[in-house]
Amino acid sequence: MVAELSKLRDQIDEVDRQMVALLARRLSLVEDVGHVKSQHGLPIYAPDREAAMLASRREEAQSQGVPPDLIEDILRRTMRESYSSENDSGFKCLKPELRPIVVVGGHGQLGGLFCRLFELSGYQVRKLGRDEWDRADELLVDAGMVVVTVPINITEQVIAKLTDLPADCILADLTSVKSGPLQAMLEVHKGPVIGLHPMFGPDIPSLAKQVIVYCDGRNPEEYQWLLEQFQIWGASLNRISAIEHDQGMTLIQALRHFTSFVYGVHLAEEDPRLDQLLSLSSPIYRLELAMVGRLFAQDAQLYADIIMSAPQNLAMIKRFHQRFGEAISMLESQDKAAFMQAFDQVENWFGDYAQHFLTESQGLLRQANDSTHRK
Repeated sequence: MVAELSKLRDQIDEVDRQMVALLARRLSLVEDVGHVKSQHGLPIYAPDREAAMLASRREEAQSQGVPPDLIEDILRRTMRESYSSENDSGFKCLKPELRPIVVVGGHGQLGGLFCRLFELSGYQVRKLGRDEWDRADELLVDAGMVVVTVPINITEQVIAKLTDLPADCILADLTSVKSGPLQAMLEVHKGPVIGLHPMFGPDIPSLAKQVIVYCDGRNPEEYQWLLEQFQIWGASLNRISAIEHDQGMTLIQALRHFTSFVYGVHLAEEDPRLDQLLSLSSPIYRLELAMVGRLFAQDAQLYADIIMSAPQNLAMIKRFHQRFGEAISMLESQDKAAFMQAFDQVENWFGDYAQHFLTESQGLLRQANDSTHRK
C-alpha cells in the first residue's frame, strides 16, 4: 500500500511541476500582452474578453470531467497575478503634453501609489509634502495638474493654500468625503476641478476591477483624458454627485467602520482567548473576525477622520443604535413572530440580490476555508 501510494504521489508531483511550467509560460505571454496594450493604450482589464474566456474554459472543463468552478477559481487567481504583472509594462500616456503633475501628499501611501501610476504612464511627477511648503511656489508654478491626497481633517485647509495655480491647471482631490473638498476647490481655483475617491487602499497590486468614484466640478472636457487614463490602468469609473456620494459613504464607510470598531472594543473588553475563537470558528465567522482585525491593523487617525467627517454620519449611527435597541427588545420579549416579520421585510428589500449574495459569499467562504491551516 505504501509503495502504491508513493507511486501515485510521484505522478501527482510531476503533474504539479507541469502546471508550474505552464503558469510560467502563461505569465510570460501576459508580459508580452502588457507591452502591446501599453503601446496601443488598451486597458489592462477587458471585462468582455475575461467573461468569454472563462465561459469557454468552463465548457471545456465540463467536457473533460473537471469541475467548472475549479478551473474558474484557478484562472481567476492566475488573472489577478497577470493584471499585477501587466503594470510592469507601463501604460500609454494619453496627455504627453501635460505639464508636471504635483501630488500634494505624494509621500503618503495612497499618494505614492498614484505617483507611481502616473510615472508608469510617462508623466513628470512632483511630490509636495508637509515639510516642503517653503518650496510650494517653485513646485506649483507650472503645474498641469495638482492632486491633493492628505488626511481628511486637513484637506480643505490644504486646498485653501492653492490660490495661485495656472488657470488651465486641473485641480483634483483623492478624499473619501466629497462635498466639502469639492466646494473648497471650486472656490480657490477658477480652472478645471474634479473630485475623486478611489475605493481601495494603497496596498493593491493592480487597479484592475477597482472602482474610482468621481464628482464633476468644472470644465469636465479638460479632464476627460484623466478618466480615460484611469480606465487604461484597469479601473472602473462611477460618476455621482458629491451629495449622493457622501450619503452613500455614510453607510458604506462610516457606519460599517464604526460597527467594526465597537465590535473590536467589545471583544477586547470581554477578553476571550483569540486562538480559541479561531479554533472554533466557521469560515464565515473567521472571515468576519478577519475584517474586524484588519481595521485595527491600520491607522486609527484615518478611521477616526472617516467616521467623524460629517454630521450625517453621527445621525446615521444614532438611528442604527435605535434599531439595535428595538431588536434587543424583541429578544427580551422572545417575540419570534416580530423577528420573522422583520427578517422577511429585509429579505424582500434585498430582492434578487439576496440569492446573488448567497452565491457570491459561498465562493468567498470556500477561499477563506482553503487558506485556513488546522493543526
